[in-house]
Amino acid sequence: GQHGEHRALVKHLAGAALLAVAASAGEAAECRLALLLAMDVSSSVDAAEDVLQRGGMVSALISPEVQEAFFATDAPVALAAYEWSGRYNQEILLDWTLIREPADLVAADEILAASKRSHNDFPTALGYALGFGAEMHERAPFCLKKTLDVAGDGQNNEGFGPRQAYANFPFDGVTVNVKVINAEDFEGETVLIGFYKGQEIRGPGAFIEVADGFEDYERAMRRKLKREVSPPVLGTVGMPVPPKG
Repeated sequence: GQHGEHRALVKHLAGAALLAVAASAGEAAECRLALLLAMDVSSSVDAAEDVLQRGGMVSALISPEVQEAFFATDAPVALAAYEWSGRYNQEILLDWTLIREPADLVAADEILAASKRSHNDFPTALGYALGFGAEMHERAPFCLKKTLDVAGDGQNNEGFGPRQAYANFPFDGVTVNVKVINAEDFEGETVLIGFYKGQEIRGPGAFIEVADGFEDYERAMRRKLKREVSPPVLGTVGMPVPPKG
């Protein structure tokens, strides 16, 4: 009778609710990548360069090829961003956000587009910037892979360096890729790339992307994001894939 139907309906709804919880837990667990972007705002980056860097990051994130990489599978990417300069000068621009659909990426991008530079007169404390990134990754959603994408236009010149950061902060399972900004007033591409190759990149498939000055930032960022976010090709998991174009 009615009671039986009512009990059946309650049972059905309870089952549906359990399925929904299980599905959401499954979706949370299948996050394929936690990607953390770190932007250099040390004193060697002037106001015009900061505009190019910030604008380049914002444009690159919603470029067609990067969007295609973000949504190449149903498994989402968790995205966050911060800017760094001196020892105690790191500011979160975008806290961890799960990117499940294009609207999520656009919303995250708008937060970054509205961000204002926090500091402009502090030196380049790379070790501290890396430590901050490691601690941010500690509270990221669970994802199968963790990447820290660091942009820099100069060598460490304040506090401990990258090697000490790797030894003393929780970097287990974190790949660190670097975007070297080869600015004209710096000591030259080979010196800078040598520093980053020797000390800063780490993890399987870690790589360096070079921006030929801040004007080239958006192009370099597009290439770098596409490479970081694209799901691995079957049979090449953990292998570095040569960039195209």
